[in-house]
Amino acid sequence: MKIDRLIGILSILLQKDTVTAPYLARHFEVSRRTINRDIEDLCRAGIPIVTRQGSGGGIAIMENYRMERTLLTTREMQDILAGLRSLDSINGTNRYGQLMEKLSTGSSDFMSGGQSVLIDLSSWYKDALAPRIEQIRHAIDNCLELEFIYYSPSGESARTIEPYYLIFRWSSWYVWGWCKTREDFRLFKLNRMDKLQISDLSFVKRPVPLPDLKTERIFPGGIRVKALFSAECKWRLVEEFGINCFTRQEDGKLLFHADYTHKENLVTWLLTFRDQVELLEPIEIREELQAALINTLKIYAHNNP
Repeated sequence: MKIDRLIGILSILLQKDTVTAPYLARHFEVSRRTINRDIEDLCRAGIPIVTRQGSGGGIAIMENYRMERTLLTTREMQDILAGLRSLDSINGTNRYGQLMEKLSTGSSDFMSGGQSVLIDLSSWYKDALAPRIEQIRHAIDNCLELEFIYYSPSGESARTIEPYYLIFRWSSWYVWGWCKTREDFRLFKLNRMDKLQISDLSFVKRPVPLPDLKTERIFPGGIRVKALFSAECKWRLVEEFGINCFTRQEDGKLLFHADYTHKENLVTWLLTFRDQVELLEPIEIREELQAALINTLKIYAHNNP
């Protein structure tokens, strides 16, 4: 697009003393005549561009405009690129990387592997998430309602929402919108959606409060967990809860303390440790877990089918 090229040309001129029209033509894969027209458009827009003929000549921004050259430092450009590449990791394209290249000079360190931050937002559900994200973005941009089936702990239900924000938080993607069923703003997890489709109905944007994404707001806790883990589990406890979540006992076992939000999630998490953990508290969940394990043992006590 022309606007992308104009922004790219301006970025190059802000970072280089002088460039030639053939250089810009090669960089943006257009003709020299197109570059000349672009330079004229930038001049009409008020950018003080000068051209010099002959050896050592070329295209440059007037000297007294040089102060604007520090608009973005190399470190800032690296951070922008890391963010743009993280968006590419969602859908497997190079759309945002190409956009960054249009803003670069083509020779800076951050375009040649010099960047030190790489962010990958993709997941095991990448193939399913990418089209959903594109659908939701289209609906947001065009003020179109979204319809889908939503699965939650209380069951499944058909929802229609006015979408306003796509959010990446807690290693998952969410959409924030006005739910017509609940008549209130709600946060919906993309992985729990099914049969997502864009409605033909448009909506008029309403005042939108930003979602309260504080961890204690979404995951209020309330279950005080005390459990005894074998020493082999230390790496997982450190990874998931931090180094201060347990104390080492004389026999080498790890006494774990933490707040947990959801009982079923707690039970599921404990079961992933098999026989390397014993839940001590809460007592009522310990009793439920014990009963569940007895019933599970009955299932596996039969001879192999």
